[in-house]
Amino acid sequence: MIRRITTIFLLFCSVSALFAQEDKEKLKKENESKIKKADELYSKYAYVDAIKIYERIAEQGYVDQNILENLGNAYYFNADYTTALKWYDKLFEGTKNAANNYNITPEYYYRYAQCLKSVERYDEAQKILEQFMKLTGKDDLRARKLEEHADYLQVIKDNSGRLTIKPAEINTEYSEYGTAFYGKDEVVYTASRKPKSSRGTSNWTGEGYYDLYRAKFSDGNLTKEEEFAPKLNTLLNESSPVFTRTLDTVYFTRNYEVPLSKEEKRKKAEEKVLLEIYRSIRKNGEWTEAVRMPFNVTGYSVAHPAISPDGKYLYFAADINGTHGKSDIFRVRLNHKKGVYGKPENLGDVINTEGRETFPFVSEHNVLFFSSDGLPGLGGLDIFAVKIENDGSLKRLQNIGRPGNTPDDDFAFILDEKRNIGFLSSNRPGGKGKDDIYYFVQNRPLEFDCKKTIKGIVKDIDTKEVLGEVTLTLSDSDQKEITKIDNKANGEYDFGAQTVDCDGTFVFLRAQRKDYAVVEEQVSIREKGKIIEKEILMKTTKQKLKKGDDLAKIFQIKEIKFDLGKYDIRPDAAAELVKIVEAMKDHPTMKISIRSHTDSRGSDKANLILSDKRAKATMSWIISQGIDKSRLTAKGYGETQLVNRCKNGVRCSEEEHQQNRRSEFIITAM
Repeated sequence: MIRRITTIFLLFCSVSALFAQEDKEKLKKENESKIKKADELYSKYAYVDAIKIYERIAEQGYVDQNILENLGNAYYFNADYTTALKWYDKLFEGTKNAANNYNITPEYYYRYAQCLKSVERYDEAQKILEQFMKLTGKDDLRARKLEEHADYLQVIKDNSGRLTIKPAEINTEYSEYGTAFYGKDEVVYTASRKPKSSRGTSNWTGEGYYDLYRAKFSDGNLTKEEEFAPKLNTLLNESSPVFTRTLDTVYFTRNYEVPLSKEEKRKKAEEKVLLEIYRSIRKNGEWTEAVRMPFNVTGYSVAHPAISPDGKYLYFAADINGTHGKSDIFRVRLNHKKGVYGKPENLGDVINTEGRETFPFVSEHNVLFFSSDGLPGLGGLDIFAVKIENDGSLKRLQNIGRPGNTPDDDFAFILDEKRNIGFLSSNRPGGKGKDDIYYFVQNRPLEFDCKKTIKGIVKDIDTKEVLGEVTLTLSDSDQKEITKIDNKANGEYDFGAQTVDCDGTFVFLRAQRKDYAVVEEQVSIREKGKIIEKEILMKTTKQKLKKGDDLAKIFQIKEIKFDLGKYDIRPDAAAELVKIVEAMKDHPTMKISIRSHTDSRGSDKANLILSDKRAKATMSWIISQGIDKSRLTAKGYGETQLVNRCKNGVRCSEEEHQQNRRSEFIITAM
């Protein structure tokens, strides 16, 4: 009876699924022409009109991967991350149904995570980003940055609260963004206003076109808005101005249209809208006709100019050749008086990713501020800062924190460091339009020179007795000595405030004392606060050593780690090998057999070769530290001497495999 009921139930489910599939195919056929029209609008960046059609189709109960992706993208590209999330949620939910046969590319994992961040679902976003990292590996700069800046939320927290923000009075239901100081008592900015009948609205945004406006600036308030310069505002879009110190030259962004090929026109493709940088000079109180800059590249976008404090460089965002992603930050050497410009220079992958890096600004103190959705942040575009060194290198990339950044788009940051005031633009909740301008006061600046006080106490690891007469050396991550001190008789040490590499994650701390094994440990400098306390435990070498002893066990030496498939001595491995070197110096007649072992994963032959190379690399490093070659032998044993059951074909935990990945330093003579 039960079998009969089950058979009937399964038959019912099969019939229901069949009808459901037939209904889906019927809906698809009925909507084919509508989908085709929406796809065409989408391909022409007419996102507002495409959304209307896609959503009407979805309301009827039909969606597929293409519709869900395009709907999510249309909102995403208009910075409406909350609504984009609705469709990306459905897209990823659809992957759970095998019948859909969805094949989602890694880019959608990244966009989905960004949208999850926009509603502060950070735990879910992190899981999606972990999948993104697995799919792309280190081939994607965004994945590498996530790995390098794993503590980005802590950095954001540390940098938060520095700004006091309020919305500008000139904000309206339309968009305002992209400010520039025009002297001390005026600000020039970008705005769309009520669409004029002669210009209509933008298919991309659904708003009017952008022009340059000016407003009086006093006590943090913007008032008396008026058009900046009628000669510069055209039927196209103008935005993001920047002025030279003398206020007689302005650089700004203007869109242009590039006709596509005859073949593309034959397919009724629309002209592609792109961006370029223009320059105008003020003569006799009037702005001259704007001139297109020679470093613009036809067919690409070059936009959002910024000038270095010394006036020697123009920074901008572009997607020209050599760009890592959607847009990168570039700079070009300039002499605007002579009209001479250098070759655009990409600022590299310290800041640029496969995402959007845009809206650069360089402060008086040579700090480059810019926005990115490819670097780890709160969601959408976040504002980042990096110090430009005298040689042009970039130092200590960091997120500026809340409230400058939010889960939405935050961009077009400018700062007057003398007055500690500035403006930024954002589409955060609570604004009047899609994008709004916000005035801020900077309560404290970002720190680019990191100072940490490292202190603690030294003890015997076995007796816990405090140890004096210990020499402690602090070194950077490249083992370059920073400073050296001797501790007090009560075992305490204090390096005082030391400047450390802000971009680094750790420093080395070495402790040396007569009759004790050298201790060298990594100290994390990413720990919160200015003071880091570290207890150092040392082990005596007075115990009698004999032939056959393994120094790795006696001195509790950690595994000598190598990068996957490599045999170069890493800094953390060198920190362990120092202990072997010191032991051999304390016992001049001691000889050591270096033995390297692997776990069973990988081929037997490859493991044998790799372990042998690692053993010999270890020996070479010890020799480089002054130990005679005749006192050392080295051999790799691969997986031939496993210490547990984890041979080929046996399922084992990572901890069990770890037991087999070991280095031995066996005393062969005393």
